[in-house]
Amino acid sequence: MPQIETDATTEAQDQTTFMTPGAREWDEVIRFWFPDSLEEDVETHGRHWAWRMRGEADKEIVARFRDLTERAATGVLDHWASDPQGRLALIVILDQFSRSVWSGSPRAFAQDPRALALALEGLGNGHFEALSAPWERSAYQLVLGHCEGPGHLARLDRAHALAQEILALAPDHLRPIYVFGVEQKVLHRRVIETFGRYPHRNAILGRTSTPEEEAYVAEGQFPHRRPVPKWHGPDSGPSTSG
Repeated sequence: MPQIETDATTEAQDQTTFMTPGAREWDEVIRFWFPDSLEEDVETHGRHWAWRMRGEADKEIVARFRDLTERAATGVLDHWASDPQGRLALIVILDQFSRSVWSGSPRAFAQDPRALALALEGLGNGHFEALSAPWERSAYQLVLGHCEGPGHLARLDRAHALAQEILALAPDHLRPIYVFGVEQKVLHRRVIETFGRYPHRNAILGRTSTPEEEAYVAEGQFPHRRPVPKWHGPDSGPSTSG
């Protein structure tokens, strides 16, 4: 369909209008989600990780990336997947930004299958291995755990294996953070093994909860809301306080 291809190409070209010379379309996403400061001390790294994964970044994501997230959801940015960094940025948009932009609505989770497909393809075509930073590779294992549906337990097992590989790559002073990531995969798998889905999504998705799921939701002990430890340096290890 030539007209559709032309429109997509035009939009992609328009995207570059306000970029600095030499910049790529996806650079702003990468710089926002994976800033250079992540290479610093464990406290700075952990604080940024908690900021972006616990909803504190939602307002900025909506303000800066709402339109881009909408475009990614329509497939206009699919050409990004030809590059390892572009694929990574697209995964972040579909798996993470969508949860901020459409928080509280079914659209928050509607992009999970596409994000999963991008991650699985990237694991098979060398794009995952092309990412040198452990924090970039972590985006892949998050996707494997997020997407509900057939094969979820197997994907969580693979996510756990990836998390362990990523831990092995992490600099020594950042290892406590990636130990926490490995633990998260175990907790998520326990939920899916018990219920076959994430019960906390039921109300948003219009699903009827079982009595067991209602009890679980009432308890509110969700892995994704697990308190993030306070890291104070490589010698102190993670703290479970606060």
